[in-house]
Amino acid sequence: MTTTLITGGNAGIGKETARLLAAAGHTVYLGAREEARGRAAAEELGVRFVRLDVTDDASVAAALAELEAAGGLDVLINNAGIAIRTDTGEALDGPSVLAVFDTNAVGVIRVTEAALSLLRRSENPVVVNVSSALGSFWATHEPSRPAAHFPSIAYGSSKAAVSMITVQYAKAVPEVKFNAVEPGITATRLGGGDPGSHPGRPAEVSAKIVAELACLKADGPTGTFREDGGVLAW
Repeated sequence: MTTTLITGGNAGIGKETARLLAAAGHTVYLGAREEARGRAAAEELGVRFVRLDVTDDASVAAALAELEAAGGLDVLINNAGIAIRTDTGEALDGPSVLAVFDTNAVGVIRVTEAALSLLRRSENPVVVNVSSALGSFWATHEPSRPAAHFPSIAYGSSKAAVSMITVQYAKAVPEVKFNAVEPGITATRLGGGDPGSHPGRPAEVSAKIVAELACLKADGPTGTFREDGGVLAW
């Protein structure tokens, strides 16, 4: 049985990835910082809930201790993320940008470091870091890509950091497979509003590529950046 932890799992892509992996037979732990929403989502999907705030060391340690007591961990999906919406009046200031980086980039390291001892005991350890084409230097310079036409100072920069974090972990911890994923433009709260009117695709569609990377075999790739069509240039 494969045990999987998903951070930021109570909504959007994280929740739909939990749904897909539970259907594939994984024992899924849905991590969320807000207990009421997290428990409700876990109950809806028939998965397990664990309180996990990726910006809080004690919360992360407690969550991983809970998984260790329950038997271990095989797959970690670093999905939790936040963004600054300057188009709606949110401030692009020091504290706001620090919060974005703390969740989106430092949070990946915080959770990964806490999880490594458990992952190293797995026969097929996998880490999937949910990134974005907005963090790809290639995509943000390629006119045919939406990322080239959407300024994203804080969020895009934080996701570029996620890409480098992925590459460096793949080099530093070769016994664990680390890959980043661009899930596509998705109609979620993070993406900017009402999924019913958002131009992005449904979260259940975007979650497919995340779930696919979570199900890599032992000979699967590491240190890559992937999207629906295959490898995405950094």
